[in-house]
Amino acid sequence: MRIDILSVVPELLTSPLGESILARAQKAGLVEIVVHNIRDFATDRHRRVDDYPFGGEPGMVLMPEPVARALDSLLAARTYDEVIYTSPDGVRHDQHEANRLSLLGNIIILCGHYKGLDQRIRDTYITREISIGDYVLTGGELAAAVIVDSVVRLLPGAIGDEASALTDSFQDDLLAPPIYTRPAEWRGLGVPEVLLGGNPVLIRDWQQEQALERTARLRPDLLDK
Repeated sequence: MRIDILSVVPELLTSPLGESILARAQKAGLVEIVVHNIRDFATDRHRRVDDYPFGGEPGMVLMPEPVARALDSLLAARTYDEVIYTSPDGVRHDQHEANRLSLLGNIIILCGHYKGLDQRIRDTYITREISIGDYVLTGGELAAAVIVDSVVRLLPGAIGDEASALTDSFQDDLLAPPIYTRPAEWRGLGVPEVLLGGNPVLIRDWQQEQALERTARLRPDLLDK
């Protein structure tokens, strides 16, 4: 899999993309993540990529030409399954969306910035708009990092125990059940006996019951799915 990220502040992505599971997945050749500075595609000596919006609205807008040049350079080199724009207007990113993206070959993520992106770029190039929540960030870099992390960890071989990803919260629209580790008693608090009994059928039943109870209590909206 290859993920290209377009940003006006690529330094924000250095640490999130260079540590832990993402670093190991890249080193193992499971994914190639390339970050591009949109300013490199500006045509003036100041490397300007923003301008005032028509209509007198406050703020600045990403200009179409530098972004188009960046996208054209990537699209000329290979075929992409999705060209994603991180935007408050987009579909809400969730585990099902992460699962879908993890099955693709090549994707581009264009990070929003300033007041937003010239609509003509969105109309011409973007195939998918994604939001990570109903709030506004300074830029789309953190949203891109969230999307990439949620996708790459699903790639076969990215995490040590691949079955672990299949039991994460939201995989079946439920929160995960409580989990425990050693010691079996800690500061007077014990582990549920069913987990110590070793009966896989009883353990699965208990986990399902706990997942349903926690979801109904903490995220009842998930049960509507």
